[in-house]
Amino acid sequence: MLNRRQFLSTSAAAFALSRTLRSSESFDLAAIERPRVLKHANEFLKDKPVTVTASHSDRSAGGLHDYFSEGDYWWPDPKNPNGPYIQRDGMSNPGNFLAHREALLRLSVQAPMLCSAWVLTKDRKYAEKAADHLRAWFISKDTLMNANLQYAQAIHGRFTGRGIGIIDTLQLVDVVRGASAISGSGALSADELRAVHHWFADYLTWMTTSKNGIDEREAKNNHGSCWVLQAAVFATFTGNSDVKNFCRERLKTVLIPHQVAPDGSFPEELRRTKPYSYSLFNLEVLAGITQILSNADDNLWDFALPDGRSVAKAEAFMYPYMADKGKWPHPRDVMYFDQWPVREQSLLFAGLALKIPEYLALWRKLNPDPTVEEAIRNYPIRQPLLWMNPAVDRGVTV
Repeated sequence: MLNRRQFLSTSAAAFALSRTLRSSESFDLAAIERPRVLKHANEFLKDKPVTVTASHSDRSAGGLHDYFSEGDYWWPDPKNPNGPYIQRDGMSNPGNFLAHREALLRLSVQAPMLCSAWVLTKDRKYAEKAADHLRAWFISKDTLMNANLQYAQAIHGRFTGRGIGIIDTLQLVDVVRGASAISGSGALSADELRAVHHWFADYLTWMTTSKNGIDEREAKNNHGSCWVLQAAVFATFTGNSDVKNFCRERLKTVLIPHQVAPDGSFPEELRRTKPYSYSLFNLEVLAGITQILSNADDNLWDFALPDGRSVAKAEAFMYPYMADKGKWPHPRDVMYFDQWPVREQSLLFAGLALKIPEYLALWRKLNPDPTVEEAIRNYPIRQPLLWMNPAVDRGVTV
């Protein structure tokens, strides 16, 4: 695998891009994001919040305020139609209850976009509309969601909920970053902001102490990564330094050692029926962890195991296949292969932190707003303005 210096010297074009990046001394993310963010945010101003209380499934073991979802790849058994479901890996069952997942996805698209619009304009109408969503989901007694995922990823006839379901609230990482961004806007009162903090503190406690939460934390593949990203984001929001430190060490001592191969690939993801999208997804999550937990004393973009394995190396492994999917040397995904890649934020985060202009150039070319639900759901970091980290993103204009 090429090191950074070798990578940057592979072509005259790379050299020219590198000179451009150095001479400009800044990367104007705000200017890049402004047109698309304001376009969508203005569309979202007319929409009212929709939470879990707007729908309910008879198959849920929980109540009106409990989030409920069903395992994607589980189907009725043709040999026993009324019996326990059976698995068809990689094939999503369209008969599953989807309303809560769709509501959560809607929140994760709309609220962060509105928060990004506030960051760009300081126009309070955007922050106020985002605050409406936060009140509905996390404050209002009539519409809030209970702070647990006890009934997520249920399987008919087998489980009323599973630890694996915690991946569903990966959709909240952008929401929380947005809540932080508008905290000084006045759109939420001090009491309301405390209530939102309290909800996420409760949820973080459930994640770190419940059987479902511990099961998900110990997962060997992208589910374990998703637990760490959520815990890191929620701990940052609620000021839980113990959990933040735990997540930082888990990246170094568990996620990278157990998930990243010497060549930078993800063996646990490559063995799945969607190896390309799962590899992109896990990289996106690991990059999010690296981005949010890096600080002046511990820049995780520079961290590597003695044998060279790192998040940066995983980025370098996937970069050629994001630039040209036709070069992908592994099997095609059984579904949605044509939807990828989208504007992977891992390219942006790594490109800025490691000063690799090719990553930034590719990031700018890719689609930032997929419309297929499968792609949206597996693209959880959509608002990069909310993720800039002064410890690693020097020279970025926001």
